[in-house]
Amino acid sequence: MDSLINKDVPHICDTVNKTLELAEFRSAALTRTFDLRYDLISALVERWRPETHTFHLPCGECTVTLEDVALHFELPINGDAVTGVSAIVEPAALCYSLLGASPGDADPTFSELKFTWLKAIFQHLSVNATEEELVCAARAYIMHIIGGVLMPNSNNNKVHIQYLPLLADLRNVRSYSWGSAVLAMLYRELCLTTKPDTVDMGGCLVLLQSWALYRMPFLASVGEVHGINKRGKHGQH
Repeated sequence: MDSLINKDVPHICDTVNKTLELAEFRSAALTRTFDLRYDLISALVERWRPETHTFHLPCGECTVTLEDVALHFELPINGDAVTGVSAIVEPAALCYSLLGASPGDADPTFSELKFTWLKAIFQHLSVNATEEELVCAARAYIMHIIGGVLMPNSNNNKVHIQYLPLLADLRNVRSYSWGSAVLAMLYRELCLTTKPDTVDMGGCLVLLQSWALYRMPFLASVGEVHGINKRGKHGQH
């Protein structure tokens, strides 16, 4: 995530960091990616019950809650719902307005922004960047956090443009319940992944893995994880 902003220019970093604090995205920005334990995640998916949105484990029934999201990311869990239209009528105009640029080779009706494009535009801001350019960079950084950490798709290489209008007034970003959106998407992805034909999984897997290891330390043992896998398979008929 840090690669989106050039750390060699202190005043750019300072301005973006202040904006992240204003939007209450600072802690989410500090999240460090780590290797995912796919054996652990697969074991949890096997024990997920869509009808109750809970995991049925040998130790009991449990689930990720808004408290866990707040503890992990310090995102707002109260406020307006994070909603948006799935199709933006003029996405290029929206991007020019809020990001100062638009993907030139994109389809006129594009609905997602590639991380590679965001990095190409904002990674090398001029030391003489204007205040408006710095604000655009902050919006791009938040979009990268949303699509790369908080609510990634299964490919983890794009972010949906529907979130961009919510960043128009950066002073108002904190009024949305971003924590609720993160949790809702994770629940949805867990439900979708229980289907036999599902290959990949989106959602905040960093949160899922951290929650599991923090709330149930015994899962840190590889042997215990394998044990859950076996019990999960034997328990499903």
